[in-house]
Amino acid sequence: MFNFLVARFRQTSSRQKNSGYESISCKNRSSAVCRNVFRRKDPAVRFVAVLCIAAVAGLAAGFLSPGLSESVSSFAGNNTASGEAASVLSSLAVEDKAKHAGYKRDSFGFRKTDEDGNGCDIREDILARDLKNIQYAQGSSCKVSSGVLDDPYTGKTINFVRGTKTSAAVQIDHVVALNNAWQSGAYGWDTQKRYKYANDPYNLLAVDGPANEEKSDASAAYWLPSNKEFACEYVARQIGIKAKYGLTVTSAEKNKMMSVLHSCPAQTIPGE
Repeated sequence: MFNFLVARFRQTSSRQKNSGYESISCKNRSSAVCRNVFRRKDPAVRFVAVLCIAAVAGLAAGFLSPGLSESVSSFAGNNTASGEAASVLSSLAVEDKAKHAGYKRDSFGFRKTDEDGNGCDIREDILARDLKNIQYAQGSSCKVSSGVLDDPYTGKTINFVRGTKTSAAVQIDHVVALNNAWQSGAYGWDTQKRYKYANDPYNLLAVDGPANEEKSDASAAYWLPSNKEFACEYVARQIGIKAKYGLTVTSAEKNKMMSVLHSCPAQTIPGE
């Protein structure tokens, strides 16, 4: 488009003197065009210039205003989706104004129960489920000493080795974070339900440690896995968890989930 402007500028430059325009002499030809394009009477040049300015303004608005960007995306139809996961998402209640103080991670009792009664805490259960080629610590049927994780969040392969400086390479993530759950309805639960939620294998994945720390308590509105091939399954699992426990979503969260599911209409809710 810039080349078009320059070409039109050159075509009309020979008519400047007869038209009463100033002659332009500068080292930067792009600045010359920009300073004079609106002083020209050539309709084509002026029209293209207006389109350029509108495009730049639109991009700037999208970067500077996430809300506006969401609105544009919605207008374009990117926040609509079909399929099982999208249908379940549509059934979730939307709550934007809830701000519930009092969240404490300890009130969820993570790793304090043994739901399946096998004598192992939930971290060990998830490591044993999600890693391959696992080895147990000597004399233990619970503690995973090593294994290989095909990390869903980054797509990397991680060789896990238990140790003071190495165990954090693989962490156990609550797919719907505990604080997100608290804000979405868990603030009203009793202790038993919070403990069940925090130790539910359906809401837990063994993942890359740094990716888990980067995610922190973020909902899908603010964080998605860098492994884009896992994005659809990730938001579908979040939807399944929220449906299972009667949790709400925010408008921004729902819009982001829908925009992800827009590209995968066959996405189902993962089974437990």
